[in-house]
Amino acid sequence: MTVLRDPVTTGLMLFALFFGAGNLIFPPALGASSGEHLPLVLTGFIVTGVLLPLLAVIAVCTSGEGVLGLAHRVGPRFGTLMPLAVYLSIGPLYGVPRVATVSYELATRPILGLIGIGPGRWALALHSLAFFALTVWVALSPARLADRIGKVLTPALLGLLTVLFAVTFLPGHASGAGTGRQALGEYAAAPLTTGLTRGYLTMDVLAATVFGIVVITSLRQQGRTTVGQVARSATLSGVVAAVLLAAVYTGLALVGARTPGPDASDGTALLRTASAAGLGSVGVVIFAGIVLLACLTTSVGLLSSWAGYASTAWRASSYRPHLLVAAAVSLMLANLGLSTILAVISPLTLLLYPVTITLVVVTLVDALAPGHLRSVYTWPVACALALGLVSALSEVGWRVPSELLSHSGVWNDSTGWILPTLAVGLVALAQDVYRGRWSTPASDDSGTTARVERIVTGQTQR
Repeated sequence: MTVLRDPVTTGLMLFALFFGAGNLIFPPALGASSGEHLPLVLTGFIVTGVLLPLLAVIAVCTSGEGVLGLAHRVGPRFGTLMPLAVYLSIGPLYGVPRVATVSYELATRPILGLIGIGPGRWALALHSLAFFALTVWVALSPARLADRIGKVLTPALLGLLTVLFAVTFLPGHASGAGTGRQALGEYAAAPLTTGLTRGYLTMDVLAATVFGIVVITSLRQQGRTTVGQVARSATLSGVVAAVLLAAVYTGLALVGARTPGPDASDGTALLRTASAAGLGSVGVVIFAGIVLLACLTTSVGLLSSWAGYASTAWRASSYRPHLLVAAAVSLMLANLGLSTILAVISPLTLLLYPVTITLVVVTLVDALAPGHLRSVYTWPVACALALGLVSALSEVGWRVPSELLSHSGVWNDSTGWILPTLAVGLVALAQDVYRGRWSTPASDDSGTTARVERIVTGQTQR
C-alpha cells in the first residue's frame, strides 16, 4: 500500500502547489463567459491548463534534476541562465509577492471589512509578515512538505471548495437553476480554440518545471532511489494532481455559469457572490479561507523550489539561508507594490514560456529514443527563444518585429511561435535520425547521474 500511498500524498501536494489564486478565480470567469459552449471551452482549457503541466512534471522528473537537467541538455550556458531566469521570475521576484498581495486583497481585506475595520498600509504589512512567517515555517523542512501539504493543507482546501460547490448546486440556491448566460465574443465564435488558449495562458508549465524538484525530493525521501523509480512515481503523482485540478476547474466553471449578477469576466466577484448567496457572511469567511490556503501552498512550493535550486547552484550556502533571504525579498516587494516588477517580469515570462514548453516536448520525445538527441534540443529551442523574444519586445512597446511577422497571417504574440517551432523541431528530429542518434545506444551517463544525486541529496539533507 505504501507504493501507492506515497505518490498519492505527493500528488495531493502537487495539486495544492499548482492551485493558486489565479487558478481559483479564472475558471468561474471562463464558465460565465462560455454560455452554451461551456463543455467545449472547458475541454480545451483542461487540455492546455492541466494535461500540458502534467506532461511538464513528467518531463522534468525524467531528467532527475528538474528544469536544471532539461536546460543543460541544450548547452552549459543555457543550462545556467535559463533555470535561473525561470526560478527568479516565478519565485521571489514576482510569483511569491503576487500571491501574498492577492491573498490580502481577496481574503484579509474582506474579513477586515466584515468586522468593521478599515484596512490601511499597516494591514498589508501585518498580513504579509504573518503570511511569509507561515510560509517559511512550512517550507523549512523540504522532506516534510508532502506530509504537511498533502495530508493537512490540501484536504482543508478541498473541504472548503466542497462546501462552496455544495451551496452553489443545492436545488434551493438562488442560482441553482442557472442564469441563462450567453457565450461572449470569442467564446461563441471559437469555443474550443478559446479554451485551449485560456489554458495555455495560465502558464502553469513554468510552475511545473519549478515544482519538479519538490516532487523529486519528496519521492526520494519516500525511498525512490533511481531516476526510473522517481519518474514512474512522479507520473502517478502527476495524474492524481491532474484529476483533482480538472475536477476543481470543472466545479469552479459551473459555479461561474450558475451565478447571476457580476460581470462575467470578474471571477472574484462571481465566487464572492456564490459564497454570500449560499452562506451569507459565513460564505465570505469560507471564500477567504479558500484563497488563503491556495495562496499559502503555492507560496510554499515556489519558495522551497527556489531555495532547493539556489542551494544546488551555489554549493557554498545551504537551503535555509536561501529560503529566508527569498522570503525577505518577497516580503519587501509585496509591501512596496509590484507594478515595476510586473513591467519587467511580464516580458520575461513571454520569453521563457515558449522555451520551456519546447524543452518539455523535446524531453518527452527524447525519452522514446535510446540514443542522445542533439539537434532536436538546440534547433527548436533557438527558434522558440527568438520568437519568444519578439513577443517580449512587443510587450515592452517595440512592436516592429511582431507587426512584420503578423503579415504572415498566422502570427500573434501569445501562440504565434508554436507552428514555426514545431516545423523546426521536425526538421531537427529528421537530422538526428539521419545522423543515427535515434538508434545509437546512449553514451555513458555517469556524469548526469552523479549530478542528479548531488542535487537531490544536497537539498534533502538540509
